[in-house]
Amino acid sequence: MLLELVVENYAVVERLRVHFHSGLNLLTGETGSGKSIVVDALGLLLGGRASADMIRTGEARARVAGIFDVRDHVAIRRLLEPAGLEAEDGELLIEREVLASGKSRAFVGSRPVAVSLLKDLAPNLADIHGQHDQQLLFSPDAQRDILDLFAGHRDLLDHVAAVHHDWRAAAVELEELERSEQEKLRLLDLWSFQRKEIESASLQPEEETELDNERRVLQNVHRLQESAETAYAAVYDGPESALSLTRVAAKRVEELCRIDSSLEGLREHLKSADLSLQEVSYALRDYLSRLEANPGRLEEVETRLAGIDRLKRKYGQSVAEILSFLEEVRRQIASVEDAGERMEKLRKEQKRLSAEFEKLAAELTERRSSASGRLAARVAAELAQLAMERTVFRSGISPAPWSRSGADRVDFLVSPNLGEEPRPLEKVASGGEISRIALALKTCLTEAKSTHIRTLVFDEVDAGVGGSAAEGVGRRLKKLAAANQVLCVTHLPQIASFADHHYRVEKQESKGRTVAVVEELDAAARTVEIGRMLSGQKLTPEALKNAEQLIRMSTVS
Repeated sequence: MLLELVVENYAVVERLRVHFHSGLNLLTGETGSGKSIVVDALGLLLGGRASADMIRTGEARARVAGIFDVRDHVAIRRLLEPAGLEAEDGELLIEREVLASGKSRAFVGSRPVAVSLLKDLAPNLADIHGQHDQQLLFSPDAQRDILDLFAGHRDLLDHVAAVHHDWRAAAVELEELERSEQEKLRLLDLWSFQRKEIESASLQPEEETELDNERRVLQNVHRLQESAETAYAAVYDGPESALSLTRVAAKRVEELCRIDSSLEGLREHLKSADLSLQEVSYALRDYLSRLEANPGRLEEVETRLAGIDRLKRKYGQSVAEILSFLEEVRRQIASVEDAGERMEKLRKEQKRLSAEFEKLAAELTERRSSASGRLAARVAAELAQLAMERTVFRSGISPAPWSRSGADRVDFLVSPNLGEEPRPLEKVASGGEISRIALALKTCLTEAKSTHIRTLVFDEVDAGVGGSAAEGVGRRLKKLAAANQVLCVTHLPQIASFADHHYRVEKQESKGRTVAVVEELDAAARTVEIGRMLSGQKLTPEALKNAEQLIRMSTVS
């Protein structure tokens, strides 16, 4: 239930704070006084679209805040818990700010939140019904949703939607596989040739580098032999070799160390040098033993490298890229080979899901047909209280393409006049009749829904309504308010007379500017306001008397 609404710098509102109560809360005021601003502000608070045009001229931002009683509201608690939020003492504070840029900020319990959270909370806090909602009644989808809501088969609807989703997903995947498979089949011969050509080469990742090095050696055998022999002689062979001279030096240092022990380190260095030179000489000797001219091997290496170059021109800039290309070709071939099996599996799955959907959709159609009769009876009973006792209302159910909502089209059919065949709602109902039918449906849904929504908001519910029909609308609103908090904007005194709490909206001048104010009326002021609504600008004793009579009559069942 909405306990309090604060509006600041919104449209022509400078600042207002309104306390609402349980029962029927009615807002009245002269045309253009801003009665609908309260409803619009509440819509913004509950996640409606924000616009810089909402901000009062000359101000930097607009703000709307509301306090809701959400005690024992499990759905609200579940929505708040993931964000680490909770209602304090059973009361939930929600705020929305609109900035000059057109952007907005949302807060729950003074903590910043995403506007999407407000939208999620909204259906659990308030149900706002205005002229736009009446236009939605003309949509077969909306009419189907109303019938489903009345029927109360949410679990079945969710099951149908889930099966339809899986069925559609299988169909889309199968279609994509079949389309891509045709293209892949055209490429299969090419891929097979490419795989065979690369696999027959038996490439190794480091092979090209090793072959390049081997080719350079084979191409320069004589030069390498000459250089290696010269190096070997310089290191090891002859009295002037590095090893011989190192040993001469070592002998002399040995003699020095016998006299001067401080040169002991030199002796160790020379020993190490001797060992290193021996290792170098052994390595050069082994290298020379392996070096030999081999024209046949050189031809093999060059042929192999030419083959690798040929593959590189076709499949990549390196052996690694060629091998990567081979893996991709193998994957594509495997996908073609696996696709047939996958498509067959999808066809079986689609067939199974199709049968399951048909079964569930048939059950849904049966339930809708059953609920259709009950809804027609309930709406007829409500319309009889709204001066439309001769109106025939029924729901036409016909086959429709498969969707997540089943396989039915629902059309609300109406015959306002006795003897006429019921026709689609939008083709026969007047504005006033639409308003009353909308109210009748809302009453039926409110009674049927298992929900914690405790605030129903009506704007323009009395459009095109007058006389005894207006009294009927008032009584229906009063009935709704017995179990729900109802907020209603009206311009009809017959409806206003049923208020449990009456608010007057009017424009005043403040500091040279027009501002809208909302005042809760006491019994005397309420009589005056209803008298004004009856007589216009000039309040007459007769109007006051009629107002008192209206108020008295509203208390009679």
